[in-house]
Amino acid sequence: MKKYIDTGKKDTRSGFGAGLEELGKTNDNVVALCADLIGSLKMDAFKANHPERFFQIGIAEANMMGIAAGLTIGGKIPFTGTFANFSTGRVYDQIRQSIAYSGKNVKICASHAGLTLGEDGATHQILEDIGLMKMLPGMTVINTCDYNQTKAATIAIANHEGPVYLRFGRPKVANFTPEDQEFEIGKATMLQEGTDVTIIATGHLVWEALIAAEKLNENGVSAEVINIHTIKPLDEETILNSVKKTGCVVTAEEHNILGGLGESVSRVLVKNNPAPQEFIATNDIFGESGTPEQLMEKYGLNAAAITKAAQKVLTRK
Repeated sequence: MKKYIDTGKKDTRSGFGAGLEELGKTNDNVVALCADLIGSLKMDAFKANHPERFFQIGIAEANMMGIAAGLTIGGKIPFTGTFANFSTGRVYDQIRQSIAYSGKNVKICASHAGLTLGEDGATHQILEDIGLMKMLPGMTVINTCDYNQTKAATIAIANHEGPVYLRFGRPKVANFTPEDQEFEIGKATMLQEGTDVTIIATGHLVWEALIAAEKLNENGVSAEVINIHTIKPLDEETILNSVKKTGCVVTAEEHNILGGLGESVSRVLVKNNPAPQEFIATNDIFGESGTPEQLMEKYGLNAAAITKAAQKVLTRK
């Protein structure tokens, strides 16, 4: 069984900041817009080094999306930055009408997603953003798992023509993917091969899935772990090949069970190869205030919950 090493916990939002800083040096068309959250989005370095390409919009997210759409007409590649809640729910109309409908080349970069926003509570913890974004025609949806992958994804989406939703988080989490990785949009990453059960995870739950796989292996269960960093377009081939081999699947995400990764996987399986599936996700609820660890434990979004779900789905094969 392959072992993954946490090289030191880092927040994924800092991976975004590092990727944006790199783009500032290498791509003159990249511009950045922020809704009064420069520090939270780690956009400080880009602002300092490229002030002529940085726009502080203030607490006016809808206006930010409109400006970003307009900048694409002149050939610019706008990266917008604010919390996931304000990047989607607050500005859904502007994204739908001004960006998605006309296929504008805007990169919507959203930090502080999911429950792990923590103490700020339910009003800031959006758990439906993946669903909102994946239902927009032509929108690419990416949810990265660690610092290195977030940096690589940030750089990669600048070369992708069309609107992108890039989702990342606030807390420091395990940093375990290669520093020199090439991020391929729409291509899942096979982290651990197995024969008994497939675990498909995204975002912060990927590391938890690896911990669960190790625990299952100790108990004689061979778990295959797949990192779905791109939820749309979904890597259907990798999913189907894995589930045909194992015969059952667990999906894990820091998102509502309605509209998230799990439902996308279910659609693929129902159309091609029906198989038992268990879901690790929030169950149609809003969040609450608490530390990220407390909330992930309370809402069953951790390695222990994934292990239990895998054991359950094995009985349904």
